[in-house]
Amino acid sequence: MANNPRKALIFFSLTLNALLLVSTATAQSCEGKCGEKLDTCSCHSTCGSLATCCADLKHFCLDISPHSGSMLGGTDFTLLNTKFHQGDTVLCRFKPSTETEGYVDEVGVGHCISPLLYVTGWIPFEVLINGVTKAWGTWLSVHHSKLNAKFKITLVNATQWQYYGTPNMGGTLRMTWNSSLINAEKVSVELWGYNETGEQYNESWAAEWQYLYSVGKAVPNTGAFSFEPKPATDPHWRWEMGSMRVSPSSPTGGQRDVNALWSGAHALAWHLEQAFRADSAKWATAKCLAWDAMEERLPDFLSEIPDCPCTLAQARADTGRFHTDYGCDIEKGSKCTYHPGSVHCVRAIQASPKYGAGQQCCYDNTGAQVLTGDSIGGSTPDRGHDWGSPPYGKPPRIPGLSHWKYDVLSFYYCCLWSDNCQYYFKHRPSSDCRTYKPPKAGTVLGDPHFITFGGGAYTFNGRGEYYLLSSPDKGLFVQGRTEPVKLENGSLVQATRLSSVAMRENSSDIIEVRLAARANTLEVLRNQQVLSFSEQSWMDLQGVFVFSSTVENVTVMFPSGAGVEVRAREGAMATTVLLPLEFTNHTRGLLGSMTDELDDVLVSSDEERFDASQSTPEDLFHFGSTWAVSNETSLFTYDSAHLQDSYLSSPMHHDTGFIPAFSLPETPGDPLLSDMLKMCFGNGVGFCKYDTLATRSLRMGNATMSAVRSHTALVRDLTPVVSCGFLPAPTRGEKEGQVYLEGAELTFSCPSGHILLGSPKRTCQESGQWLGTTTHCVSDNLQGIILACVGVTAALVTLVAAIIFYNRNLKRERQERLKATVIFKQM
Repeated sequence: MANNPRKALIFFSLTLNALLLVSTATAQSCEGKCGEKLDTCSCHSTCGSLATCCADLKHFCLDISPHSGSMLGGTDFTLLNTKFHQGDTVLCRFKPSTETEGYVDEVGVGHCISPLLYVTGWIPFEVLINGVTKAWGTWLSVHHSKLNAKFKITLVNATQWQYYGTPNMGGTLRMTWNSSLINAEKVSVELWGYNETGEQYNESWAAEWQYLYSVGKAVPNTGAFSFEPKPATDPHWRWEMGSMRVSPSSPTGGQRDVNALWSGAHALAWHLEQAFRADSAKWATAKCLAWDAMEERLPDFLSEIPDCPCTLAQARADTGRFHTDYGCDIEKGSKCTYHPGSVHCVRAIQASPKYGAGQQCCYDNTGAQVLTGDSIGGSTPDRGHDWGSPPYGKPPRIPGLSHWKYDVLSFYYCCLWSDNCQYYFKHRPSSDCRTYKPPKAGTVLGDPHFITFGGGAYTFNGRGEYYLLSSPDKGLFVQGRTEPVKLENGSLVQATRLSSVAMRENSSDIIEVRLAARANTLEVLRNQQVLSFSEQSWMDLQGVFVFSSTVENVTVMFPSGAGVEVRAREGAMATTVLLPLEFTNHTRGLLGSMTDELDDVLVSSDEERFDASQSTPEDLFHFGSTWAVSNETSLFTYDSAHLQDSYLSSPMHHDTGFIPAFSLPETPGDPLLSDMLKMCFGNGVGFCKYDTLATRSLRMGNATMSAVRSHTALVRDLTPVVSCGFLPAPTRGEKEGQVYLEGAELTFSCPSGHILLGSPKRTCQESGQWLGTTTHCVSDNLQGIILACVGVTAALVTLVAAIIFYNRNLKRERQERLKATVIFKQM
């Protein structure tokens, strides 16, 4: 063979082909296995940085752009890295069973159209090419009101739209949109209506989203349209809420799941029947009374929603249980349309367990809670939580729409279109804060220092991964990863910093927040996959919500009411864990044991007790090391060789070879000393000095000082407040004062011709009880009648007493005479 080059070449070719066939036969594919780690390669999201991806990963496991859109559907998104041919049929199937038609554009790129989904969060989908499933991905369905404004239709002068047809309100309505998001030269402008049918809280209860009619056909796609509406006729006039839609022009209109933009849900005043325009107050009053009768029949949900925080400071600090209402946000200058007089509102994050109800709490510019007993703009509960609630899909848990149907539209009936608020507030009364209990907070900051739930403070500079919080009884675990501090010149020092936090509650998604490569930037991972907040700031995930409005701040919220705040400052992370009082006596870890008392006691994983203020740094270092996580219990992502080598080399993730500098001297000749002493003072001075000297950075020391002050302010804001509860003004009388907290004083008065009975002033006491007696206003004439009645009653009492006295004397005399007679006879 060696003497025959041709035969040798043929043999080599056959051998190579055989090897290629074997290689092809044994190579593993990502087809149908996205997210999995295979034997010879990976289809997991971490494979890119580890260079272990299967060759066909991008073909089967889709990247898409954009990755999110309105739950109402209509977003056109592209399928990246997948080859298509002209003439291919594309079908996009969203779980559980919703299908939309995709298409291949002129350059061979595949597209899907998102469908109407009555759910929010990540929705798995698959792409069928010519009838065969070829790729898999996930789509983020977003609550329409939380969607970025550039992806929605804007109703210009929203007040005009929602009061159209009431006295002195009419004219031309205008709307605008981003024309580049509709792939057509001409569009249809349509009205779609929403309703809920069937019996409430019954299997027949269902959502109905229906095309009503077009207000403009073959309209040039310029991004603007105006029209003057006419009253609706049968059968359309029965639809009272809905949204505008702009979509590519079609002869028939009303096509579902096509490329489209939507307005927010709104009350269809402009569309309602002629009877509304003839007498809007009369029409709305009838609707209000019908709603009142319906509410009387429905089950009471008020008993299962939480009380509001007492103050605006508490409401903004309790981030595990309450979050800013997008319609009334003090930071964005919202108009608070539905809560006049309020400057900021929050909503309870979790819906009530049985009825899916919500709680809304509003506050005025003094920080006091606004109550419906005092103002039309007061806090109101909701039969349908505005943000919906798992499992979504059916009323009253449909995000946004169920809330509009049962809580907002009725507010128009009773309060905005007519003067019948008493009916609305009968069923939607404000909750005061008498049962509200603020959470407790523990924090880790700087290099790293800990302030426990009990207020103890200490430093633990271990290198590894540890339990910040372990609560097996509640199913909540929060872990922290530390790494050595690197100076600007690249050298490492004998101190560590927090670099990542991972957390989970029961069967929720695992959320990890870590420092990114770019300075002061946080990266969020869900089940080891990086999340992008470039399109949305809020994400509904499995058993957890995540909010990130800037790259420096992340808030994680769990169903238990626990919240985790992560902040990036000067190359370090500060993490605060907030726990409701239900966690009392159910926590362990580096943040200490949460008890009813303020204390410095720390408990190791083997139940050894330490005093944070009295123990030596070496003892505290030993305490911290006992809370190291193991390979089996770790929640962290190891998506680089560096992380794997640094933390997975031993079963327990504590580096026993790393010994930190337990203290650092203040050397008189140190050029940082003078500025450091000026900067570091008050609470946290020791932490500030240590970090300044360890990192050789005044900026780092200042960031630590700021983090300590922020925590101090947080604890102050969460200080419990005593509430005595709401007191109404007396009937026909007036009340001065709308604060019901300890020390508050209310003054009552009556109009001319009336007399005040009871205490004219009442003060809220530390006991939670009002000092004084209940007040009433009675007319002068009534008072005269009352005094006359009192006089007559007194006379009658005197007369009766005299009669009783006379009868008793008479009876006594008779008994004495009878006794004398008996004695006389015996003699």
